[in-house]
Amino acid sequence: MVNLKKISQNFLSPLKEREKEVILRRFGLFGRERETLETIGKDFGVCRERIRQIEKAALEKIKKYKKGKEKIFKVIFAEFKRRGGVRSEEALISEEGREIIFLLNLGEKFKRMKGDEKFSPFWTIGKNYYLKLKRFCANLVKYFRKEKKLLKFEQISKIFKIKKEILSSYLEISKLVKANEEGYFGLVSWPEITPRGVKDKAYLVLKKIQKPLHFTEIAAKIKGAKVETVHNELIRDSRFVLVGRGIYALAEWGYWPGELKDIILKILKEKGPMTREEILEEVKKQRIVKPSTVHLYLYNKNYFERDSQGRYRPKPKIA
Repeated sequence: MVNLKKISQNFLSPLKEREKEVILRRFGLFGRERETLETIGKDFGVCRERIRQIEKAALEKIKKYKKGKEKIFKVIFAEFKRRGGVRSEEALISEEGREIIFLLNLGEKFKRMKGDEKFSPFWTIGKNYYLKLKRFCANLVKYFRKEKKLLKFEQISKIFKIKKEILSSYLEISKLVKANEEGYFGLVSWPEITPRGVKDKAYLVLKKIQKPLHFTEIAAKIKGAKVETVHNELIRDSRFVLVGRGIYALAEWGYWPGELKDIILKILKEKGPMTREEILEEVKKQRIVKPSTVHLYLYNKNYFERDSQGRYRPKPKIA
């Protein structure tokens, strides 16, 4: 933007040493740590209320003497407008240092908005810009909840027809939508964005690989995870389905839970009587299993029977 440190130093010039020190420490200017009223008061030997009064008076003095320096506020205002009229406080400090917050407190057109459950603390140049932010974020959350899929930054920009610099500001402020390590955006409640524990990390491994894996392979892809812990989580979580010996898949891929017997019964109930070969082909869509194992289950007369055409069907239950 511009040299904010030099501008801030110029703004401090009308202050007495005590006033200047309070401002420097309260705003954490020029590389200092930001300090509380109480901490500064103890060093000065006065109460926190007295420090607050000194701070307030110092800022008022700066505002009176800033005449002729309005150019900087026009520059900051124009940059805000380019970015959608809102900026995350954290992002501003990261980009420009704490001097930008000091200057925003001096400008009449800048307002700080406290954070809440939806937004991080941010600054705005007008109510209309805040309302646009609020409306966009609500629509984005609604979209994610409906579509249930991750999006890249460019995809969001294209779908919502929004300029990238404005979208960047909105996403910095939103608490409900964040990006994962791979740069995909989604709801923070999704495990793909905020994995919670081993089970979510195992879920992400399978989502990334997009094929069933043995539990030892899944564990190997999770940094610091113990094989036994991963296996136990896979057993307990309904998102995972055992599809072979130690091999797990995601239920969302269409895999059914249950023993092989239950899978065959479900296939026959849905499809009707089938030949052994037809059953085997359907089972292969659900389980990684040897043909001989399927055949052994079909020979169990407690659950299956053959009709006159050699097709298998569930054995009727005797009332």
